[in-house]
Amino acid sequence: MSDDTKTIRQMCDAFSVTPRTLRFYEAKELLSPLRQGQHRLFTRRDQARLKLILRGKRFGFSLEEIRQLLNMYDRDDSELKQLRKTYEIALERLADMERQRDELTDAIADLKKDLAWGEAVLRQQDRPNAAE
Repeated sequence: MSDDTKTIRQMCDAFSVTPRTLRFYEAKELLSPLRQGQHRLFTRRDQARLKLILRGKRFGFSLEEIRQLLNMYDRDDSELKQLRKTYEIALERLADMERQRDELTDAIADLKKDLAWGEAVLRQQDRPNAAE
């Protein structure tokens, strides 16, 4: 093993993922570690790809979107083309996240109103009981 490769355990430690996660990404052909018998060795390329996968997942990109971006880079090494596509997807994702935030903000406000109403009703019901 060279300094350029990591074992599955080292990858798990370095990226705070489980072996199952790494095997899943390998099965989805997002990672392609070297094989030495039963052992997987993750190259610098795999390490960079995993970093991008995790970042994409954090931002809510689908695995298919992540695959397209990674494959685009593999095909022509055009960082500008990949950046442009990533930017477009990121803009769409940001709009989705903002929509979700607005919906959540509205739901929280509605729930607070309902809770205030419920609290007022309960307080009113407790008053006659307190006099007894």
